[in-house]
Parts: sequence; structure tokens; C-alpha cells
Amino acid sequence: MTETTHSAAFDRSGVTLARALPWLIAAAFLAVMPFVFTSNSAITIMNQMAITIIFALSYNMLLGQGGMLSFGHAVYMGVGGFLCVHIMNWDQFFGILPLPLLPIFGGFFGMGLALIVGAFSTRRAGTVFAMISLGVGELIAACSVIIVVFFGGEEGISGDRTYGLPVFGIEFLSQIEVYYLTAFWLVLSALLMFLFSRTPVGRMANAVRDNPERAEFLGYSARWVRFYSFVAAGFFAGIAGGLFAINYEILTEENLNLATSGSILLVTFLGGVGFFFGPIIGAIVFTLLQTVLSLQTELWALYVGALFVATVMFFPGGLAGVLMMHMPPLLLGKLHLLVKPYIKTLIPAAICILATAGFIEILFHARHAAIGDDQMTLFWMTFSHKNPLPWIVSGALALGGFWLAKRGAPELAETWHEANTDTGARP
Repeated sequence: MTETTHSAAFDRSGVTLARALPWLIAAAFLAVMPFVFTSNSAITIMNQMAITIIFALSYNMLLGQGGMLSFGHAVYMGVGGFLCVHIMNWDQFFGILPLPLLPIFGGFFGMGLALIVGAFSTRRAGTVFAMISLGVGELIAACSVIIVVFFGGEEGISGDRTYGLPVFGIEFLSQIEVYYLTAFWLVLSALLMFLFSRTPVGRMANAVRDNPERAEFLGYSARWVRFYSFVAAGFFAGIAGGLFAINYEILTEENLNLATSGSILLVTFLGGVGFFFGPIIGAIVFTLLQTVLSLQTELWALYVGALFVATVMFFPGGLAGVLMMHMPPLLLGKLHLLVKPYIKTLIPAAICILATAGFIEILFHARHAAIGDDQMTLFWMTFSHKNPLPWIVSGALALGGFWLAKRGAPELAETWHEANTDTGARP
């Protein structure tokens, strides 16, 4: 049986245990997470992580699947969230509406806006689409401080989720109740987006992304394929906005401006636009950097930017691409060959990066600390930035780590080539 026959048989096999197992594992993992991380702050971070995952997956429907680079995707999440807050404040309706259904309204409102914008923006792809998305995003962000009746001006609009109809006695007063609601929508939205990518429209979106002329020659309208993907992405972005409204109970101009659209681009590209699970990895990493790292240093945005630049320059496939690069050595049974070169190269590289960050932190504190405040804490050590020893140690570790990593790089490259070469006899 040929490979094509195998693939056709697999496509017709329907739901199998192998296909359902990753989703069951993910659902079980989400179910036990609050028992591992029990603090309210950790649960809030996990809520934000889940919302960002849905938002990033919806953006990947544009960039990764359809090849549409958008600089205004945050507006669909923002308007969906604003509508949900208005519904919260509509006592006559919200009092009879179960809260778990609220994100659907945000999704349909985001889809409605995507229908209007997509009608003229998806005629072309590439630079034209990117510029239109940028213009629309800036236009709606400007309207958010002008149309006060809907957007609330600079202060935004707040609501109260507890006014909704209780579900089985649950009033969603605590963060853990909101977490399980968000986790439910995360699994459902991710599954629906995955299934959409397997539909004929989703498949053709990949074809239009790679070669729109050939897709047109085969009888498919590139514009309508992009339009359907655009509308679907707007729907799921609106769901993310509805969940944001439930979790934080406030929406402001910040939720739909250019900075938020740029952040989700960074998240998606960091995780890997060529893979469905790439945005999930990117959202997890970015949320941890934004929440946990920002508590440790004021320069967290600098490190995130450096990570993004390094990803673009050296790993264009993102973090998911780095993981998938190791599949050939794994299938060839040669993954173990990389352990020693990785230890000899990556550990010194990590020391170099941490030492460089330490040197930057000392320099930042020395330049911006208040007069008389020369004490700082770095890597759980407290010292004075006037002491030359921390400067010398961090500089020496950075240079030494760089030298050792560069010295081990040739061996790693040689071993990598060997691990990816099939030397077995073929029939």
C-alpha cells in the first residue's frame, strides 16, 4: 500500500484513540493544574494564559494557515470583550443568562466586525492586507476614546460577572470557578479551530498562502478562502475577548490597540506559525515572561524583545519548530547522540546569557537607582553595585560561557548532521 493510500485511509478512519488522546491528556492536565498551583495569583496567571492561547490560535488562523499578516487583530478580541461587559451591565438580560454562554456573544460580535472588515481587506494579501489591518486597528483604537457610550473613553467599562444566572449553584465568585470555565472554552475553542484547519476551507487556506495563483487555476477563489478564514479568526478572537471580560471584569482601550496586536504577533511567531501547537507554546512562554519575570525585573520587555529577535534570526520556525527539528533524530534512534554536545554547548550558552543579563541589571541599577541606594538583589544575592566584584564576575562568566559555547559549536554541528543522517541499509 502506498503512502497516499495510507493517508487516505487515515483521513477516512474518523475519530480514533490516537487522535483523541492528546485532547484527553490536555483536558486532564487542565483539570489538575489548580491542585498543583493553588494560590489565587497562580490561577489568575493560568486564566490569562488560557485566554492568550485562544487569542494566539485565532491569530494563527490568519498568519500561519492563511498567510495574512495582520496588525489589527486585537480589535476583534476587544470589541467582543466590550460587548460582553455591556451585557454584564444589562440587568434584565444578564440576570437570565448563564455566564458560561457569555463568550458566544463576544464571538459573534467579533465575527460581525470581521465580516465587515474582511469584505474589503481580504481582496489582496501581503503588504496590502497588512496595511489595511493596521489602518482599521488604529481607526477603531481611536474610536475607543471618542465613542464613549460603547468604549467608555480612557477609563474603559467595567462589569460584574456575579450578576449572571448561577449554573448548578455556581456563581463564579472565586477565581478557581472562573478558571474551569476558561479551561472549558479553551479546550472547546482549540478543538474547533483544529477541526477548521482540517476542513476543505482550512486546507485551501494553506494552498492560498503558498501559491494563490495555482489555487485560482484549480478553481478556488483565493479571496473567499481568505475571507472565510478571516471571519472564523474574528469569531474565536471575540471568544477570547469575552473570557477576558469575565476574568478581569473591565475592558479599556489597551485591549484593542496596536500594542496588543503586536504582542499577539510576537506570541504567535515565538511559538511557531507553521504548527498548530506553536501558538500554545508561545502563549505559555510569553505569559510567564510577562507575569513572573516582570515581577523580578523592570527590564523584562528587553529580554522578551531579545528572545523574539533571536527567534526570527536563528529559529524562524519558533519554539515548536525547534522541537520538531528533533523528530528525525528521534525516529532514527539517534537522539541520544545529541545529549553530550548539548551539555557542552547549551549549558555554557545559558551561563553566558544569564551572566549578560546580570551585567545589564547591575548597570541599570547603577544608572537609575535613587541617591544613596546602592544595594540590589540579583539571583537571590544582595550586594552593592559600587562593589567591583559583581561586575567582574558577571563579565567573566559571560565571556567564559561564550567562549566555551563557541568552542563546542563545531562538535554539536557535526553530531547534529550525524544524528539526522540515515545510515541504515534500505531494502
